[in-house]
Amino acid sequence: MQKIELAAALVAVLGISSNSAVFATGTGDMTVSEQQVQIAHAGAESACKGKDAACKGKDASCKGKDASCKGKDSNVNVSKVGGAEMYSNKDIIDNAVNSPIHKTLVTAVKAADLVTTLKGPGPFTLFAPTDEAFKALPAGTVEGLLKPESKATLVGILTYHVVPGSVSATELIKLIKDGNGTATVKTVQGESLKASLKGKKVQITDSKGNVATVTQADVKQSNGVIHVIDKVLMP
Repeated sequence: MQKIELAAALVAVLGISSNSAVFATGTGDMTVSEQQVQIAHAGAESACKGKDAACKGKDASCKGKDASCKGKDSNVNVSKVGGAEMYSNKDIIDNAVNSPIHKTLVTAVKAADLVTTLKGPGPFTLFAPTDEAFKALPAGTVEGLLKPESKATLVGILTYHVVPGSVSATELIKLIKDGNGTATVKTVQGESLKASLKGKKVQITDSKGNVATVTQADVKQSNGVIHVIDKVLMP
């Protein structure tokens, strides 16, 4: 009965005359109309399966969309600093807050009210001292700098680590070579830093003669570049 009812329904859909269709439940030769019914029946089942496949495909495409959303853009550069991912489509602050080795720097930037500045369009080149670099300062130095009354001094120190423009390691090395071994770069603070090479490593010397080594270069940001250094620079 179910086969007959289904076939009859398909006949109605296909516009086949009921006079020309013979609904056989057993075996035997089929009329042209019976062949149409069987083809239609198989096509209907195939369509249902196809629909399920399409739904599964849709789910797969949704998952793919989610994956692409996570990647966002194949042109985005991803660097790891202290094991944390830094994305070139994020700004200096948004990346720095995720670095497990720059917690002191981030705290200092917030205390100096420089967050808005470093989230700005820039571009900026930031020589970013690690937590270990801050720990190497004389006892009590960091705590003293974080006090409200020391804000102006803190701003001066932090902006001494920032150079206008996005200066890559390759560009910095070219400046060093063009300068016969030394390149002088002016900071946002107003004073200059001297860059030189020791082997293949770029070194930065401050006005007091302290030498910092770039331990990780070219961490690209949407508003510049970060070079990780192992010493705090002092104006």
